[in-house]
Amino acid sequence: MNVMEIICNKLETQKLHMTLLDPDDQEPSVAARIASEAVAVGTDAIMLGGSTGVTQEILDETVIAIKSSVDIPVILFPTEAKAISLMADAIYFMSLLNSRNPKFLLGEQMKAAALIKKSGLEPISMGYIIVEPGMRAGMVGEAELIRRDDMKTAIGYSVAGELLGMKLIYLEAGSGAPEPVPSALIQGVRKAIDIPLIVGGGIRSPEQASAAIKAGADIIVTGTIVEEEGITEKFRNIVKAIKA
Repeated sequence: MNVMEIICNKLETQKLHMTLLDPDDQEPSVAARIASEAVAVGTDAIMLGGSTGVTQEILDETVIAIKSSVDIPVILFPTEAKAISLMADAIYFMSLLNSRNPKFLLGEQMKAAALIKKSGLEPISMGYIIVEPGMRAGMVGEAELIRRDDMKTAIGYSVAGELLGMKLIYLEAGSGAPEPVPSALIQGVRKAIDIPLIVGGGIRSPEQASAAIKAGADIIVTGTIVEEEGITEKFRNIVKAIKA
């Protein structure tokens, strides 16, 4: 069973949580420990990505360390074509749909496509959409940010991604965002698409996680709270709220 099949099978009975780690922010052994603790709490996958300057060596070492500690999928969340480790289980082969720069629409993907296909690393096609405030993700990706009240544009990009054959849609407020994606926007997109919806950025409390799930998110991603605080009681309660 491949990673996308695992995700879809789990979604038949529950909502999912994924822990995002930046391989450039801690030693591989520390990343492995955090991943192990997150799994014990109930996270369903480890996503690796974030930095634009991470070396291939560090990325590979981090993937190997995590995979030696956990038995859930390790999924790459790349910022550029060179941020690829063939040691991972899968890679989000994503297009930043609201970027002004063709590089993030298809350019970086073109550079890595042949390698990914030849390697056997599982690609999971994903439409990535950045909502205000966007934070560093919006700035680096040169995104034309979706306004928090612009339902029409959010739905338009999401449906376009689905019709282009993407398997997932990801609404992102940006790591460290002061507020997550609004519930109304999540609800509107959820009603418009028939593929799983990921929501991330700015989710720092069980109440925010629960609101996103109730609005229609299928998968919640948290990263900043783990980097700043570790696997705390707050993190455990966030995962509990998602699973509830």
